[in-house]
Amino acid sequence: MTRQPEDYELVERSLAGDERAMQEMFQRHHKKIYAMALRLTGSVSDAEDVVQETFIRAFRHLKTFRGDSKLSTWLCRIAINQSRDVYKKQMRTSPEKDVAVEPGQKDAVLKARLERALEVLPAGYREVLVMHDVIGMGHREIAEVLKTAEGTSKSQLHKARARMRELLSGSAA
Repeated sequence: MTRQPEDYELVERSLAGDERAMQEMFQRHHKKIYAMALRLTGSVSDAEDVVQETFIRAFRHLKTFRGDSKLSTWLCRIAINQSRDVYKKQMRTSPEKDVAVEPGQKDAVLKARLERALEVLPAGYREVLVMHDVIGMGHREIAEVLKTAEGTSKSQLHKARARMRELLSGSAA
């Protein structure tokens, strides 16, 4: 069994021009970035654009990655910024957008309600909720990505879940 290179090895090899290392970095992290972008933008095509732009920017600025945090944290930070830009653009250009419905979804109505509820959450709540409950990131990593305190991540998650319950129960204003 061949040992998989650590992320920092992939970074070093990529900086040296190794395209296979760049491909492996993409393969290792794109699904997580896509899942997060899909939930933050609510659109399959926008999520795909976020993934593409995230990796373009990451590879273009790889020399600025200092290794203070995990590569996945750094990539998530780039993706969050890209998702915010896309979301702001969506709100300016088309307040009504298609809800992303994945193939094989048993309850498309519930999914649509969840997506709409996510859309109206404040950006900070939405980002923490997606990173924690959808992507499975811990509060420490979320705090690194959002450049905030771990306690803030916990508080935002608690408030986001409470707001989602309100929205889904129909008692939201």
